[in-house]
Amino acid sequence: MNNDFRKLMRSRNNRMICGVCGGIGEYLNIDPTLVRLIWAIGCVASLGMGLLVYFVAAVVMPENSDTYM
Repeated sequence: MNNDFRKLMRSRNNRMICGVCGGIGEYLNIDPTLVRLIWAIGCVASLGMGLLVYFVAAVVMPENSDTYM
């Protein structure tokens, strides 16, 4: 049985604030800048609710322990 699965974790290398968007970008294999742009548009559209969701995700998501520096 193949156990190759990915976990959603905050990024240590692709972070601007807490690494949530970088982690989502790494998980989905897309550019984290695109995730940040979509998140910013969502924050404006939801009148700031996206900021609350971001900080909840920063608390709930574990930080990636792999360092590739």
